[in-house]
Amino acid sequence: QVQLVESGGGLVRPGDSLRISCVSSEPIADNWIMGWFRQAPGKEREFVSFLRWTSVAPYYSPSPSMNIKGRFTVSNDTAKNTFYLQIHSLKPEDTAVYYCAAETAFREGIFYSKGYEYDYWGRGTQVTVSS
Repeated sequence: QVQLVESGGGLVRPGDSLRISCVSSEPIADNWIMGWFRQAPGKEREFVSFLRWTSVAPYYSPSPSMNIKGRFTVSNDTAKNTFYLQIHSLKPEDTAVYYCAAETAFREGIFYSKGYEYDYWGRGTQVTVSS
């Protein structure tokens, strides 16, 4: 059973940057997909980004409301089985619980932007952006 543990959330001010982490209890294999989702208060969970573990090219949500481009950066450390989400220029609307998810068998043709496409989830880390 894979366990994912997120950390690094907290209370930050608008304009700040933050890096949240997700550590896997199992070694992350080349064919795993690691994803980031978030859920704001009173809203549905939404897709942020995913990365095929050995890829250098993460996919980010195209949602204009998230304004991800240039602000969100996904990376990984294969030696530490850790997956990161760096967020710059944080805005109050970025306030949410951020979840890490893992799918352990990559399949072609799937964009991995839906929650049901992932087998394992962390419990989330709260990010609150407020002045």
